[in-house]
Amino acid sequence: MKTRKIALLMAALMLAFATMLAGCGGSNTNDTSGNTASGGESGDKDPVKLKVYLIGGPQRDLPIVQDEMNKYLMEKINTTVDITMIDWGDYSKRMPVITASGENYDIAFTSSWAYDYLPNATRGAFLPINDLLDKYGQGIKEQLDPRFLTGSQIGGQNYAVPVNKELASQWVWRFNKQYVDKYNMDITKIRTLEDLEPYLQQIKDNEPADITPLAVPKGFKPYLAFDFLLGDEFPVGINMDGDTGKYVNVLESEELKSSLKTIRKYYQAGYLRKDVATLEGIDNIKTGKWFVDREQTQPYAELGWSRSAGYDIVTTPMQDPVIFTGSATGAMHAISANSKNPERAMMFLNLLNTDPYLRNLINYGIEGTHYKKISDNVIEDLPAMKDGFQMPGFALGNLFLTYMHKEDPADKWEAFKEFNNSAKVAPSFGFNFNPDPVKTEVASISAIVKEFYPSIMTGAVDPDEHLPKAIEKLKAAGLDKVIAEAQKQYDEWQAANPK
Repeated sequence: MKTRKIALLMAALMLAFATMLAGCGGSNTNDTSGNTASGGESGDKDPVKLKVYLIGGPQRDLPIVQDEMNKYLMEKINTTVDITMIDWGDYSKRMPVITASGENYDIAFTSSWAYDYLPNATRGAFLPINDLLDKYGQGIKEQLDPRFLTGSQIGGQNYAVPVNKELASQWVWRFNKQYVDKYNMDITKIRTLEDLEPYLQQIKDNEPADITPLAVPKGFKPYLAFDFLLGDEFPVGINMDGDTGKYVNVLESEELKSSLKTIRKYYQAGYLRKDVATLEGIDNIKTGKWFVDREQTQPYAELGWSRSAGYDIVTTPMQDPVIFTGSATGAMHAISANSKNPERAMMFLNLLNTDPYLRNLINYGIEGTHYKKISDNVIEDLPAMKDGFQMPGFALGNLFLTYMHKEDPADKWEAFKEFNNSAKVAPSFGFNFNPDPVKTEVASISAIVKEFYPSIMTGAVDPDEHLPKAIEKLKAAGLDKVIAEAQKQYDEWQAANPK
């Protein structure tokens, strides 16, 4: 009997010792983020699986990359993730359905342009995270430009973690360099839509008919120096070169009327495709049969575009960089209000924004399989990356932690910071309009815009005839009421946030 008691006691001691060692091992893993407490805070809790929804096309190799992530996450925070990618065009349609179903997912991508952050936060889809950031997201707060958190607050509360990337917004004209070189063009002289005319004419006169001089789809809109209330798809904004304390009807501005005359002339001259008003997308980058289009930029964006296209693309700015509220909400991760594991979700987001190993694993895949390292921070893609793992890097977490490609300049991330610091701040930065008091009018106006904008903004119809009709219909739908409500809220915000 005595021998049996001793054996039981020894077994118990060995079990306790093994448990202690396991606990020590979990808290002493190599933490490349410097967050030494992350494992300990969850090590004494049950393991959890986080359901995560991200935007982007399906990735063949996501399962094997996710397996590697989960091995690491179990060591760090006793957690695994189940990631579902939803394609670009479907994301904003599917996520509201998933949320309305009451599914207790944990994390979802949100932004000012996909699964719209502001309305979904105000209607309660996302969890307020200020306290979670203070307790489990200190690494995020240390690394993130504070203007991201300031600009994405709603009533002083944050509802998502912004991606640390370019904060400023800048439109550029992109050019297919072969034609710039062929005709010895000085594109530094090009800034406005009007400046393009002689160059578009040159391409039209001298290149085959299947080369599109101005390659844009139906979503094209002339650039206007306005701080838009709900994005440039909604015709209300502040003229940044005018009265910066007043919201106006953008469609009645002289700037827009002048631009519409120009784009109409270009359409009639054959510089745009004849089907531009119904063209959902355009494959000009893939085919190479184009001269100029437009895109939003970031430092050294030309290198990435050229690498993807397989030929050289060069740019010239349409405007100086500006920081809008929408810039701060351009890519974010929200914790669902239905999440059963908000603390662990914030721990995961903290690692995603502070841990170089995890951040590069979800971005580039597995070293030796999807890429090879040339140096500590420089990589070269392997064929498996192109074929099976092309994740949208800007939508995944702190971009400044990601490896660079060998073609990237050594000062790439410093250039991003300089770009952010050099930008002008829009008048309404930090102001988030609550559309609820006029939600019926906003919905009606948005529907009318979809009806009129594609043809008017691309020059497919005469603006002198069709713009007045659009304005009349929008006013009947309550546009002036929306402007009045926006002005009321903006004045209240300014009074509460004096500059």
